[in-house]
Amino acid sequence: MIAAPFLIAAALASAPDDAPPNVVFFLVDDLGANDLGCTGSTFYETPHVDALAAAGTRFSQAYAACPVCSPTRASLLTGRHPVRVDITDWIPGARRKGRFQHVDDRDNLALEEVTLAEVLKEEGYSTFFAGKWHLGDEGHWPTDQGFDVNVGGNSKGSPPGGYYAPWKNPTLTARAEGEYLTDRLADETAAFVRNASQDADGAPFFAMLSFYNVHTPITADKITVAEFEREAAERFEDPTPTIEEGAAAGVEVISRARQDLPAYASMVAAMDRAVGKVMNELENQGLRENTVVIFFSDNGGLCTSRRMGPTSNLPLRSGKGWLYEGGVREPLIVAGPGVLPGRVVDTPVVSMDLFPTALDLCGLEPRPDLHADGVSLAPLLSGSGELEPRDFVWHYPHYHGSGWTPGASLRRGDWKVIEFYETDTAELYDLAADPGELQNLAAERPETLAELRTALRDWQTTMNAKMPVEAE
Repeated sequence: MIAAPFLIAAALASAPDDAPPNVVFFLVDDLGANDLGCTGSTFYETPHVDALAAAGTRFSQAYAACPVCSPTRASLLTGRHPVRVDITDWIPGARRKGRFQHVDDRDNLALEEVTLAEVLKEEGYSTFFAGKWHLGDEGHWPTDQGFDVNVGGNSKGSPPGGYYAPWKNPTLTARAEGEYLTDRLADETAAFVRNASQDADGAPFFAMLSFYNVHTPITADKITVAEFEREAAERFEDPTPTIEEGAAAGVEVISRARQDLPAYASMVAAMDRAVGKVMNELENQGLRENTVVIFFSDNGGLCTSRRMGPTSNLPLRSGKGWLYEGGVREPLIVAGPGVLPGRVVDTPVVSMDLFPTALDLCGLEPRPDLHADGVSLAPLLSGSGELEPRDFVWHYPHYHGSGWTPGASLRRGDWKVIEFYETDTAELYDLAADPGELQNLAAERPETLAELRTALRDWQTTMNAKMPVEAE
């Protein structure tokens, strides 16, 4: 079985009572909302992340700002909507032909954008980045955006050369043949924590471990895959069930309807092992109680495609690349000072919120001039208050390899509208009664549909969002 989770007990040494909190941010690539034990998976095993959830607060309705990676990553670092930073597709995006022309957006995060790392660095924090960056080529890497150290971050969305050494990562040299990338990134992050804790100047730190897991190519973790292969053989006798999708988008695709792929399960387990390694180092250095820990994913699990994705997001519909809940709802856990343990919060939140939240939990002043589209979640985390109601908007006017065609979406309260530009259609869902988005109420609730579509169009106009143009 997978190793036991890190201990929550206090370490022998501890940070001074008045020391500024450290920040550790775990960002997983393509992890689905239900890919963790604490969010309902019965096949994947995540004891370390589950322990983190028990020690902190988990959000049941946390959203990525986009159903693909680069835009959400930009929103996390800036607190600004992908439309505002002009990164609305994965970099560099697809050039698939369809009814509409390609919508051009930036292929890097502008250096003029001020990141969370830059703000924390201004406040005396040492800053460290490890793993997937995917926000621009050399000249726009982590060290150009406020991070003192960059281990493995570059322009690529998949691990260059694969998960096992010899890889071809321009910012990370392998130590040995067959070294597993995820373990190496965890080792580097743990070493940074250890060294930072022993630094004579006692400066707080911000460490971001941005996994390449569980992005394709699906590559088994050799340490754990045999266990999942045995379990799958014992539990699943029938072929993997699928669900037909894509009619509204004008395509024919299918979604995986069961979590049963051993190689993917092993990649989730490897991610969990890495989280445990870093958390144990925080414990060993006496920093656990004075460290804000954030765990998040950049988009939904890859579930839907023409050939079926590697995971299932059920009971949420569809997955990565799509504006159904399975494509944008994420696991979010926050733990540390100012956070009540063992709670689940149902209030909807979004990736832009994590910038102001980190500042708030670190006792720093908000920067609304920067994180224009995010709000601090500290009242929810401390149990001291609620957030003002707000709309959530997703603008994805691109074609995606999962089968998605251009569209947009807006959530207001429990109502959600999704527009599909390829077919000139829209769907309406009541997420409170139908979180799986199975009952399209557009015909039954025309007034609600019209209200949300008007709100979506007003937002797009206000934000000067780029709309798709008919192909010639």
